[in-house]
Amino acid sequence: MNDHDLRFAKRLVLLNSAVPAVVLGWDAWHHQLGANPVNFAILTTGMLALVFLLLTLLVTPLRVLSGWNWIIFSRRTLGLYAFFYAALHFLIFFSLDRGFSVASTVSEMVQRKYLLVGITGLLVMVPLAVTSTNAMIKRLGGKRWRALHRLAYVAAVAGVIHYYMQVKKDVRQPLAFAAVLAILLGYRWWATLRRPVPAGAGKAGGGL
Repeated sequence: MNDHDLRFAKRLVLLNSAVPAVVLGWDAWHHQLGANPVNFAILTTGMLALVFLLLTLLVTPLRVLSGWNWIIFSRRTLGLYAFFYAALHFLIFFSLDRGFSVASTVSEMVQRKYLLVGITGLLVMVPLAVTSTNAMIKRLGGKRWRALHRLAYVAAVAGVIHYYMQVKKDVRQPLAFAAVLAILLGYRWWATLRRPVPAGAGKAGGGL
């Protein structure tokens, strides 16, 4: 892929990843989020966070198995969007559902354990987002940066468990996410056993 095509692909991923947020905002503005708009927005942003997190984790195995080395650029963008939707998920809950009340939010988390799991996943993503720059990769060094960004799997596990615990009856979707995550974790385990991580792997792509 030449530089022009790569720039176009970067813009395409960047813009298309923002589309769900734009559509959600548009529907909210036009009162088209159903009978319980706050709950709909919370569930939608949570689902998007999990989707983008799994897409982020999919980039490396897809690159290795397909030979499409150029797709590594998307890892950083997808990872930052995963954090964006996760943060938006919590912000909507904290503001519209809990009325910006810290006491009410903490009380709700104590009563509903899945919220504790969810906030754990979000907090784990904070250092990943903060260090998703070339400058931070150089500052930390490739080895430490790669070790830190393995927390992306912790965030994904927390997200899947959070979703599963939150669903009361039909758990097919959470189990589907769990199956995809299990495959990604299995691939990482297989790749770790098969060969060592290249020394310069942390220099390209960035992101979660």
